[in-house]
Amino acid sequence: MTLFAIAAQVVIALGIFNVWILRRNRATPYRPDGAADLEDEFRRYGLPDWVRSAVGITKVGLAVLLIIGVVFSPIAAPSAAVMAVLMVAAIAAHVKVGDPVKRSAPALLMLLLSVIVVVGQT
Repeated sequence: MTLFAIAAQVVIALGIFNVWILRRNRATPYRPDGAADLEDEFRRYGLPDWVRSAVGITKVGLAVLLIIGVVFSPIAAPSAAVMAVLMVAAIAAHVKVGDPVKRSAPALLMLLLSVIVVVGQT
């Protein structure tokens, strides 16, 4: 396991906690145009509330696993791989609503960091 992969795990986890816990009820420059919060963001993507809940629980759970993966490395790569899949879906959602690339930047960064963790763990 490389130090860079460990740092990537921590950055991913902190980013997910920031979006899904600290800033879930706030507008950000990365949400679709006019979305006031996460609930509104998923509505603009045309997704039902249960999908938002499932994605949120999954992402926060994976973030916790990535933090645990710092000391118990076997869970880091699988957690990062699932996170990468979710980030591809997030990018697809931005494309679906016609967002400019800038709004996909956080998901693109998390995807890249997830790949780094997977590669750094294998």
